[in-house]
Amino acid sequence: MTFDVATAARALLERNWREGEYRGRRYAFSVPSPRSYPWQWYWDSGFHAIVRRRFDPAGARAELETLLNAADPDGFIGHTVLWGHPLDLQRAVRYNIASRADLMTRTIQPPLLAWAWAWAVGDPRGADPRIDAHHAWLREHRALTDDGLLWLIQPDESGMDASPKFDHVWGRLAQGRPSFPLLIARNRRLGFDARRIRAAGRPVVCEVLTNVVWSLSERALGRPSPTPALIERLWDGRAGRFADDVVNAVRPTPPAARPRTWDTLAPLALPDLPDAIAQRLVDEVLRAPGFADGVPLPAVALDDPTHTSRETWWGRHRHWRGPSWVNSAWLVSLGLRRLGLDAEADALAARLAAVVAREGFREYYESRLGYGMGARDFGWSTLLWELLDPVDPPRAS
Repeated sequence: MTFDVATAARALLERNWREGEYRGRRYAFSVPSPRSYPWQWYWDSGFHAIVRRRFDPAGARAELETLLNAADPDGFIGHTVLWGHPLDLQRAVRYNIASRADLMTRTIQPPLLAWAWAWAVGDPRGADPRIDAHHAWLREHRALTDDGLLWLIQPDESGMDASPKFDHVWGRLAQGRPSFPLLIARNRRLGFDARRIRAAGRPVVCEVLTNVVWSLSERALGRPSPTPALIERLWDGRAGRFADDVVNAVRPTPPAARPRTWDTLAPLALPDLPDAIAQRLVDEVLRAPGFADGVPLPAVALDDPTHTSRETWWGRHRHWRGPSWVNSAWLVSLGLRRLGLDAEADALAARLAAVVAREGFREYYESRLGYGMGARDFGWSTLLWELLDPVDPPRAS
């Protein structure tokens, strides 16, 4: 039987749809996965809206407006919005909340909202003042340096959670490690405030993927592109890779000695990335066996010592330590098509489609054999539709 990705993707997002009213605020969105992720996740909703626009433009807008409905008056929007019911005690230990009464967690995710709005709704400039307020909060509270790039206080703010690239930053407190709740507790005591955390001598990270998404969203709002600053701070021309800038790392490690993780390829999604850098990423990283031989796109190069797809004794430490993710493949495919490498993007999409047709829309996939892993009925894996039926990204004016 032929796999009809459009029909399957639409059915999944519809099954995962939730709407109602909570604490006097309206919500309408797709949960990432009904059992594992029963609330609204910030950047997941951006990906959901990008796909949903294909069959339900009003619903795509409602999903993004639901994030805005959760916003604090100062523009802050948290990583997770707890629509419908608060956290249970077990999750409260692992989630970045100040109190179980909070509507949102107090950390961020890659700020996809404005760029997703450009895809799903239209020009975000002047569309809703809450979008501008959100970006103003990010600039005020997370742009810790004069170049305007954002800095993170925890691994999960990057969306890459337990990636091995954070091991040298937080050590035993890195996400996925047994002591990660101690990092949450420490940051809670410091009010989840990036400047206070840095002043206390704790790590903060200018992270690649987050600033790629930040650049896309700033451009969508007609603001000056952060891409030149991203290149200046994070591009290592000698190694031919992008790498995070870190302050107060537990185990300072030079970029060339860090794990080879997929996010070095994330800048391919930037429409203003110089072609020379983009082509070098494709030639030297994407086409190298560590990435080219895996299910698109391994979170860690297959031949990197930190790569693993196996469960470990401390639980789900494997996610972002090897398995393949659909959103990563989609972002990279945008760069391939911008470079005119459509045949290569088509081949990437076809390889991934064969895996999803067999395994369903899973949270991630084992990067050699392609078996499904993590949550089932996972929303952003419907981005496969975008991979197979591409359209041009929205253009910044």
